[in-house]
Amino acid sequence: MIKANSIKKGNIVDIGGQPHQVKDIDVQTPSARGSNTLYKVRFINVVTGQKLDQTYKGNDTLEELEMERRPVSFIYRNQNLFTFMDSENFEQYTLGAASLEGRMEWLVEGMEEITALLLDGRIMAIDLPAAVDLEIVETAPALKGASATNRNKPATLANGITVLVPEYLTPGETIRVNTETGKFMSRVKS
Repeated sequence: MIKANSIKKGNIVDIGGQPHQVKDIDVQTPSARGSNTLYKVRFINVVTGQKLDQTYKGNDTLEELEMERRPVSFIYRNQNLFTFMDSENFEQYTLGAASLEGRMEWLVEGMEEITALLLDGRIMAIDLPAAVDLEIVETAPALKGASATNRNKPATLANGITVLVPEYLTPGETIRVNTETGKFMSRVKS
């Protein structure tokens, strides 16, 4: 059992006999005395991909499912199916696009440091690393003296995503991007 006030993104809980993964948590603290903090949680049904919104008080309990965690790497995408390979026993697992909502854009072929969450030997979901390193493929030219300013410009990355980066960065450079927020973190020195 896990209390609602200690639930985190990525946790998998049992709701109505179905495994649901926590996608988003919104904490609302009322200003009135004696009021309870409310936790609005968005779940995704791991099997069907259906969304479910629930609201809990801080001491409400949920049944957390014990998932086996395995290190995997992303091998390839075939239309809406994504294939991962276990880094230890080389077993392959396939997940549909619905199970990877919000995460599939960060997957790059050969990517490692991914954790697969298995329930009874079946892959249910994945946990991405906190940050990924991606190459800038297109952006406006660097401006002379831009390192002194704190302005940003859009840059298209190798995975097709556009993020805001400092003006001094140029195409061909590698940057680190937060997979949770989709924001630029730092330049990766080569």
